[in-house]
Amino acid sequence: MSEHAETMEAIADCPHCGKPMPLCICDSVTPIENRIAVLILQHPQEQDRALGTARLTARHFKGAVVKIGLSWPSLSKALGRPARDPSRWAVLYLGSAKVSELDTDAEIVAINRKGEVEQGQRAILKDIEGIVLLDGTWSQAKALWWRNAWMLKCQRVILGPRQPSRYGHLRKEPRRDGLSTIEAAGLVLGALEKRPDIAATLNASFERMLARYREVQRDMPELAPKPKKRDFRRRKRG
Repeated sequence: MSEHAETMEAIADCPHCGKPMPLCICDSVTPIENRIAVLILQHPQEQDRALGTARLTARHFKGAVVKIGLSWPSLSKALGRPARDPSRWAVLYLGSAKVSELDTDAEIVAINRKGEVEQGQRAILKDIEGIVLLDGTWSQAKALWWRNAWMLKCQRVILGPRQPSRYGHLRKEPRRDGLSTIEAAGLVLGALEKRPDIAATLNASFERMLARYREVQRDMPELAPKPKKRDFRRRKRG
């Protein structure tokens, strides 16, 4: 066994966030008492231990669920418990719809199957009791969307963030509204629960994670390799 392999084998992974321990920031995670449930569906090929944020996001929220896979027969099966009314769950799926192309300046918008703004935004968003986040590249999120027909029973939402992702040069996104899972969760939950502290808490956690990554990349590049080129393929209208 090479010296590099021995070094990698000797470094344990965090049982909570799944990152190698030098990259773990779980000791600084601030728990959030959330009203709206959180379900994160992660594509099997999107398990970036260094820069991924799915499990870190879930660490913040009470009762949050992370599932890795391609398809589940229903929301209840994905969630692991009964979901009485899927229509009161929102799925964050951007597809080709953009808030910037719609007649609204809102950061979170409920849209219909045609990609049009739903009537009665306030009432729709007020009734949301759970949010489904799709964790993966653009094409991976598209695969999750199309392979889970039950998502059509949920309310689709898209984002119009006022700031680009904090990933910056570490992971470039093909669109301004492409955010990390932790940033998207902060924006959505903060807006739905009318609690800006949620977004502030998650964004601060993300900043700490990125700072730790840069530090480890400098001192232990084998644990924090340079990010691979992201999937920039455009998706067809979902």
